[in-house]
Amino acid sequence: MNRALVKIPVERIEQAIYMIRGEKVMLDRDLAELYGVETRALKQAVRRNLARFPDDFMFVLVKDEFENWRSQFVTSDRDRIGLRYAPMAFTEQGVAMLSSVLRSKRAISVNVEIIRAFVRLRTILASNTELAKRFDDL
Repeated sequence: MNRALVKIPVERIEQAIYMIRGEKVMLDRDLAELYGVETRALKQAVRRNLARFPDDFMFVLVKDEFENWRSQFVTSDRDRIGLRYAPMAFTEQGVAMLSSVLRSKRAISVNVEIIRAFVRLRTILASNTELAKRFDDL
């Protein structure tokens, strides 16, 4: 049986998925933490491979989005460290592409867990939509 090298609680991953621009995304700093790399190293790897990250895979938060995100999710001074630059936001496809840029075994196994979390959220959302439709029908 093929066992993943890294087992991350699905709840930890789900807490790092945000809705921005109508997309479920994960931010560079959360991904870097999960992958066990520095945020600047992750950003550098992405910048070296920008052709792999079209706008529907990754985008940089604009000033208003960044400020809104900071005010909602960043509460402690410790969390503000390193937040001088707007984060990169990765869609599910962008997260999948990261495994080809970050070629470590950890990156691959973490990506598997993240993709499973995205699928789980999609299933939950579809189920909730179906329930809401049934209630409307009643």
